[in-house]
Amino acid sequence: MSDLLLLGLIGGLTLLLLLTLLAFAGYSGLLAGVAVSAGSPPILNITVAYKFHMGPYGETGRLFTESCSISPKLRSIAVYYDNPHMVPPDKCRCAVGSILSEGEESPSPELIDLYQKFGFKVFSFPAPSHVVTATFPYTTILSIWLAPRRVHPALDTYIKERKLCAHPRLEIYQQDQIHFMCPLARQGDFYVPEVKETEQKWRGLAEAIDAQVDGTGADTMSDTSSVSLEVSPGSRETSVATLSPGASSRGWDDGDTRSEHSYSESGASGSSFEELDLEGEGPLGEPQLDPETEPLGTTKWPWQASTPEKGKE
Repeated sequence: MSDLLLLGLIGGLTLLLLLTLLAFAGYSGLLAGVAVSAGSPPILNITVAYKFHMGPYGETGRLFTESCSISPKLRSIAVYYDNPHMVPPDKCRCAVGSILSEGEESPSPELIDLYQKFGFKVFSFPAPSHVVTATFPYTTILSIWLAPRRVHPALDTYIKERKLCAHPRLEIYQQDQIHFMCPLARQGDFYVPEVKETEQKWRGLAEAIDAQVDGTGADTMSDTSSVSLEVSPGSRETSVATLSPGASSRGWDDGDTRSEHSYSESGASGSSFEELDLEGEGPLGEPQLDPETEPLGTTKWPWQASTPEKGKE
């Protein structure tokens, strides 16, 4: 009888533990619905202190910890520039830090000096007229793990179905919510200088390889068999793609493969604001088309490739 009582007690405690874990996961957002919409941004123009990171996104935790330890009351922000499912982990780029000020408010010189003392850089992001946005509960530490796994697939689907030019990916940790935002305008203004520098470096490296292959191609082809002639172009594309994630989106299938590579790249046929059904009304008021807004499918970078169809997430 005592053995049955003990087994019953163990079973009851195990069931209680499982129910507690399920309740904790549910409170953290496991069962929360993810609603993606297009409209006004959840924040105004901001000034941020950031550190640039190139490598696996899983290694950015230390940057969040470092920025929060300097000023725990400030909101954290992360900007992701590459799709980790398509770009090699060591080539993924992001910026992580804290929001120093928002709107007309200017950050205090003392706060700027404090962050710069620890190696952070200061940069300003505008408030784009239109964004793709979603939110996720920020209630426990588990929410930080759940949010990307729940929200990013929903963003991918929304952007791909509507063939939008939406990049990069921003995560803003604000009170009890995590805001996900993908600008539909002024995207180039969200790229910190280090990202553009790496793009230019990769592009130059790819062009150097192209020039070297073009210079030696005739001699190489004359000494190879007909089978080698068929394989050579493919192997050349592979070598360039490996060295340059920014350029490797060229050569994907003719189908719609946007939302599947670097967030900074999109097809030239992206939907216009007139075709986009703006479903949400953000805190900045009713979204309206700015006459000076850049056409969708273009960026402000003079060196942006103009390939008709490129991969993007």
